[in-house]
Amino acid sequence: MSTSTARQSIYIDGFNHKNPIPAACKLGPLLESGSVLGVDPATGQVAETIEAQCRFMLENMRKIVQAAGGDVAHIVKVTVWMKDRSQRPALNVPWLEMFPDTQSRPARHAIHAPELDMGKLIECVFTAYIP
Repeated sequence: MSTSTARQSIYIDGFNHKNPIPAACKLGPLLESGSVLGVDPATGQVAETIEAQCRFMLENMRKIVQAAGGDVAHIVKVTVWMKDRSQRPALNVPWLEMFPDTQSRPARHAIHAPELDMGKLIECVFTAYIP
């Protein structure tokens, strides 16, 4: 495999999986994340409130895409799992701060996931294209 198409593991400080996997993987211009949680990078713990988890989750997403050489403008799709989808307004506030332009937002889909555990109220995965 040439270096231009070599798979690259992406890691960020303050956000680590318990299993031996990176935060994301980049192959050429394609970036796919693993599960991105609302983890406070200062403590390594899942935040207590849905509002804090949403903010930390999106900030972790930003840091991951930046570590891969892109920015949030390169994010194409975000899939979100929520313990309680009625709490989407807590996600919409930082979402609109991150993506204020109605003509330039990634697609997003929220899925009801009552089985989220370990204090998680929300998590996401995302796809980015970084030319």
